[in-house]
Amino acid sequence: MLRSLNTGVSGLRAFQTKLDVIGNNIANVNTVGYKKGRVVFEDIFSQTLRGATAPSASSGGINPLQVGLGTKVASVDNLFTPGSPTTTNNPTDLYIDGDGFFVVQNSSNERLLTRAGTFSFDSNNQLVNPDGMILLGIDGKPVKLPDDSVAFSIDINGNVKGFDKDGKELPGGTTIGISTITNPGRLSKVGGSLYRDTDPIIISNPKDKTVQLITGQLEMSNVDLSEELTDMITAQRGFQANAKIITVSDSILEELVNLKR
Repeated sequence: MLRSLNTGVSGLRAFQTKLDVIGNNIANVNTVGYKKGRVVFEDIFSQTLRGATAPSASSGGINPLQVGLGTKVASVDNLFTPGSPTTTNNPTDLYIDGDGFFVVQNSSNERLLTRAGTFSFDSNNQLVNPDGMILLGIDGKPVKLPDDSVAFSIDINGNVKGFDKDGKELPGGTTIGISTITNPGRLSKVGGSLYRDTDPIIISNPKDKTVQLITGQLEMSNVDLSEELTDMITAQRGFQANAKIITVSDSILEELVNLKR
């Protein structure tokens, strides 16, 4: 069988994966806190038909003679470049100006990371995300308003303050924690614009990490639609070209079979 058949198949598989990732990026172009994916290809092992030889005193060296066997997906990376902020004027919507993630805790007490700052207060005066996961403060406890609060505020350092009906600040305020990741590429998506870390999550004070929390804004997806559509055209043409390799290889095999007639 021709090597080009398997080579073409490997190309089809790789470009299909690329189209899948591009399609997911486009579908999440308006998803709050979404980080786009990127497919990286690498070549497959090459068959060596003749090895290389070093030059000698009487003759020059010979370069290797190798035939590549196709391509494969090396990785699907998540790109954590910042998304554009959009104004909502909702006082519990938060935007992280700088590097870092909010830390939320699910019903299984698992800590997860997110850049999506869509929070609201539940019946216990705790800040939670749309899935009911609790936002954690710098002490690792839920971010909660003091009892009897009728109003509140969140400053750029993440300090959550409650006020009584007379406008007096109540004791017991908390500070929203953030987590900074030196290598965000190790994070894995778990849905809901949430990420799981392979290492224990360390919560820090935003002020200590030169991070500001902006209220009334949300971070939108970092997907560039024009870039994704251009990549989609490239991937489509790559898929078509590899399909053509299979078609041409099939025609050559048909000619070989017909030699017997």
